[in-house]
Amino acid sequence: MTKVHGERTLYDNPWVRLVQMDIEPPNGRRFWHHVIRLQTVSVAIVLDGADRVLLLRRHRFATAQIGWEAPGGIIEPGESPQVAAMRETVEETGWQPTGPGVRLAAFQPMPGMVDTPHEVFLFRGALRVGDPTDLEEAAVIEWVPLDRARALVDAGEVLGSATIIGLLALSASHSEP
Repeated sequence: MTKVHGERTLYDNPWVRLVQMDIEPPNGRRFWHHVIRLQTVSVAIVLDGADRVLLLRRHRFATAQIGWEAPGGIIEPGESPQVAAMRETVEETGWQPTGPGVRLAAFQPMPGMVDTPHEVFLFRGALRVGDPTDLEEAAVIEWVPLDRARALVDAGEVLGSATIIGLLALSASHSEP
C-alpha cells in the first residue's frame, strides 16, 4: 500500500484545489505527486413513464465539445446528494423529479489524479415547474427514449462519466430478465 507522508496546497479556490502529495509506493521510491481536488457532484437520471430520460444538449468549452448530459452539479454544504440532484434538475431543466431517488452509482472518475466523488440517482417521474433558472447551464432540454440514449452513449455523443455510468446502469437494469 502507498504511504502518504503529507500534502501541500499549491492553489485553492471554491471550485478547485491543486495539491502535491508526498507519497511512497510499495517500491520505496518516495516522490511528490500532483492531485486535483474538486467538489462532490450529484447527477440525476430522470425517467418518465414512457421510458424516456431527461437530457440536456450543450456546449462544454473546456473540451470544446457539444453533447448530451444529465442534469447535475456540485453538492452544496449541508445538502444531501439526492436533494442536490433534484435541485440541479430544476435549475437546469425546469423539471422537478418526483418520488424518492434511488442511487444508481457512486464513483471517482479519475482516482489516480483527481479526487471528485460522484453520485448518480434515478428518479422515476417529474413535473414541469417552470423554465430553467440557471441560464449558464441552460441548453436544449429533451426527453430522449432510453434506447436512443444508449445509442448516444455508444456513439460517443454523451459527455461526462456520471451521465454515461447512469445511463449504462439504467440500461443494464432494463435488460435484466
